[in-house]
This record gives sequence, structure tokens and C-alpha cells, in this order.
Amino acid sequence: MADGGPKARRPRDLLRLLGEPKRLWRLAREPRRVWREHRGLLIGLAVAALFLLGGGVALAYELLKRPADISNPEATFKPQKPKVQKRKTVSWPQYGYDRARTRYLPAKGIKPPFRKVWRYTDKPLLEFPPVVGRGRLFFVNNNGFAVALDAKTGRQLWKRRIGRLNASSPPFHKNRLYVVNLEPGHVLKLDARTGKTLWKRDLPGRAESSPVVVDRSLYFGCECGELFSLSTKNGNVRWATSLGGPIKAAPSYYGGTLYVGDYGGYMNAVDAETGELKWQSDSLGQGFGTSGAFYSTPAVAFGRVYAGNNDTRVYSFDRKDGEIAWTYSTGGYAYSGPAVARTSKTGPTVYIGSFDGNLYALNAQSGVPRWIRSAGGQVIGSATAVGNIVYVAEFNGTSTTGYAMKGGRTVWRYPRGTYTPVVSDGHRIYLVGYSSITALEPFKYKRGLADRVAAR
Repeated sequence: MADGGPKARRPRDLLRLLGEPKRLWRLAREPRRVWREHRGLLIGLAVAALFLLGGGVALAYELLKRPADISNPEATFKPQKPKVQKRKTVSWPQYGYDRARTRYLPAKGIKPPFRKVWRYTDKPLLEFPPVVGRGRLFFVNNNGFAVALDAKTGRQLWKRRIGRLNASSPPFHKNRLYVVNLEPGHVLKLDARTGKTLWKRDLPGRAESSPVVVDRSLYFGCECGELFSLSTKNGNVRWATSLGGPIKAAPSYYGGTLYVGDYGGYMNAVDAETGELKWQSDSLGQGFGTSGAFYSTPAVAFGRVYAGNNDTRVYSFDRKDGEIAWTYSTGGYAYSGPAVARTSKTGPTVYIGSFDGNLYALNAQSGVPRWIRSAGGQVIGSATAVGNIVYVAEFNGTSTTGYAMKGGRTVWRYPRGTYTPVVSDGHRIYLVGYSSITALEPFKYKRGLADRVAAR
């Protein structure tokens, strides 16, 4: 688990280690593991050195200081071609747009100035954004009500109480919704047309990990520390894999593998069919033997896995083996999920906010900043990229800002927004405030025949 196992606390533990040269060599290559497994022994040695040796203070400092950022230029990177931007109505079927959670929609013509089409307001908090499918918006508010709205008019189509506390987005798949709840800890399948519950399964803990659907399997994490695969047909558990700590982030899917971080400080790669753990990579932490917690939902692109961490860093892992390609330290928790994209005007870039109040655009290959802009307050929710604009909300003043992906110029600002601010159907953007959703449409947007057919 997060502690890394039992710790040696007696002198004979040191003697036992000295008699196992292979184990000593393995630990020498993994200094953080030395700290986790033998913390008591190391602290004792450091204290003894402090009193017996003049260099004890320096030794203790080296053991306990915050680890430096990592840069590995030799790590695998796959540039990928820019996605072609199209003008058509599409679905936004799950949290993060696609299964890889890149949060990037290559839509053409969706840019300011915008005009307000409608606004839906309610009292409960909307901590997670809606999903869009077949001309409807679906979401679950903080009080556990699932709601469906008409995307064209904002009219409420149905509303159902499915729990007492929720903090996730339900995926839309084949006219079905799949919801996990914090209280009570359970998972439900709903008919998206009516809101009727089709099946419900209790969980061994609370869940706020927005699920992803692949074929006939539903994947999500639980605060009990397990990653689940359930049958979409009846909710039966296909497999459950224990990871390094409570799972709050949503799993991302790419090429038969699920990627998700946990509160033990690990990023994990799990085989989607069998539940077998392929690799597990540790975070660096803040020093003093700590590990960072992954609340950030990872984005998978360019042969890498990108995620923020509560140790203030942004991480880039090799998708195949979990090797850290680079880390970049922000000035606060990197709590939000990144938007990752390459456009015709920008190179491969990671866009991610921080509690320090900034939005960072980082070179996806090297982690070097392309630009950094103030968002005006703490960034807690994820960034979203639509067309050539990346949107981010700030928590303090509850406003949303749009930045040009090339150069970071501010191109739009709106006085609403708190967490993940924007989703889109390629026709409009739907902006999420603290307890509202506003449909905004470009003034110059003209719907074609293909759009009208797709929206039916």
C-alpha cells in the first residue's frame, strides 16, 4: 500500500540487510524505496550521525529534502499529426471528451464572440461537467440528483434522485448512463431517455471516479483502493484490482490499457481485459519521505501519460513502462486534469492549472513551459480545449477565461465558472458555473444540413 510495507526499526535489521547484497543493490537503485521500507532505521542513523559526525546535518538534509524535478530527454515520444478541425455536431460522451481523457475537441468555428442561448440554474453545486449525447445534456449534481436537459432549449427533461452525494460525470453510451456515487457508495445504470434505474450495485467504498465504457465493460475506481471492471449488461464484477491507495481520479483508456493515479502516490497501468497490473510508478513527493496524491485524471497522448499531482508537480510517464519522462513543479497543488493537444498552429502541448492561480502550457515532449498565464485565482478543475482555445475556470472569483492555445493571449472572459468550465458539441459550448449551465453560441456560426441531421 502507500507505506511500501513494514519498516526496519532494530539494529539487527541493518545486519540482515548487510547480509543480502542483492537486496542492497536493488534498494540503492531505488532510494525512495529505501526510505519507505526502512524509514525508522534511516532516521535513527541520521540522528546518530548528527551527534557523532560533523557532516550529519548535510546527510539528514539530503535524505529528507524535496526531490528535484526529472528530465529524461531519451524517453519515448510519438509526435502524432494534428487532428483536423471540422464543423459538425458531435457527442461529448464522457468526462474528458474521449476515452484517453485528452479534453480536446478539434472543432472548427467555435470561438468568441459568443451569444447566450439559454441558462439552466439550480441550487446544488455542479462540481463535475455534463456529458452530451443525442441532443441532450446529462449530469449529476452534488446532492445526488441526475438531470437531463434539452441541448437546444435548456429545458429539463427529467430529474431523478440517485444518491445523497456525488462528484463525478456519468458516461453516455448507447442511450445509457452509468453513475457512481460517494454516498451511498454504489454504481447505477440509467436509461438516458427516462432516467429509470436499470440496475444498481453496492460498492465497498465511496466512489467519485468518473467511469469510462469500453465495449461491454465499465471501468472506475473506488476510495477502497480498488479499480473495477463491471459488465454493462448486469453490473456483475469482471475483476477488481487493488492499487496503492484510494482512487479518486477517473481511469483513462488507451490501446487495451487503463491508466489511473491513486492517493498512495502511484500512477498505474492496468490491463483492461484481465485487471493485471502492468506497471506502477511512484511520485516524487515533497520530501521527508512523502508521496504526492493523484487526484488529477490522466490524459494519454504522444506515447505518454500526463497528470498533475498534489506534490505540486506535473508528470509525464512513458505509456509502455511507466518511466518518468519529465516532471515540472508549479507553485501549488496540480489538482486539475490536463488538456493535451497538437494543432496546426501549436506543437504538442499540455495545458494544466494549479492552485497557484496559473495556467501552464508545457511542451509535451520536454515539459519546458511554452507560456504561463494567470487565471485570476486557484485552478481546481480541469482545462478544456475546443478549436484553438483552451478554457480554464478559477475558484476564487468564479470566472472562466479562454486563452489562445498559440501564445496564451486572453481571447475571452466570462463571469461564471468554478471547476471544469466547458464542454462542447461542436456547435456550442456549455459553460458550467457553481450551480448553473449556460449555452453559448458563436455569433457567426451557421448550422449546416449535416449538423441538423446529427442533432436529431
